[in-house]
Amino acid sequence: MINVSKIKKGIVLDHIEHGTGHLLYKALKLDEVDDPIVLMQNINSSSMGKKDLIKIETDFDLDFTVLGLIAPHTTVNFIEDGVRVKKLRMELPEKVEGIMKCKNPRCISNIEKVETHSFTLANPDTKEYKCEYCDSLTTYME
Repeated sequence: MINVSKIKKGIVLDHIEHGTGHLLYKALKLDEVDDPIVLMQNINSSSMGKKDLIKIETDFDLDFTVLGLIAPHTTVNFIEDGVRVKKLRMELPEKVEGIMKCKNPRCISNIEKVETHSFTLANPDTKEYKCEYCDSLTTYME
């Protein structure tokens, strides 16, 4: 078993759905961070079977919309002086702006340049969002 030490200050993303950690790593642009970051995959979990985990040992401006969109049941732990000071449980965002693209090839957003493109959560079970322009349903895909 691999042991990774506690972090002194930063963020621990726990309970990431198995196989989603690398997508989250890329979407949050963690490859651009110069400080230590650990991505662990296939960790045994009593509640999930297997899970992924990311430790970010730095002050990092976390994009909660992207995090909620990709990994809606992730637990976000904020660490200071080696102790968790705050804990959040992510959920699917009700509204998403500037992150997703409409799957409808005839949508105006795919034909003309649109500054801010919004989607509203239509079905939480299937993670489908409704386009503000054409009402087509779409899901987030990296």
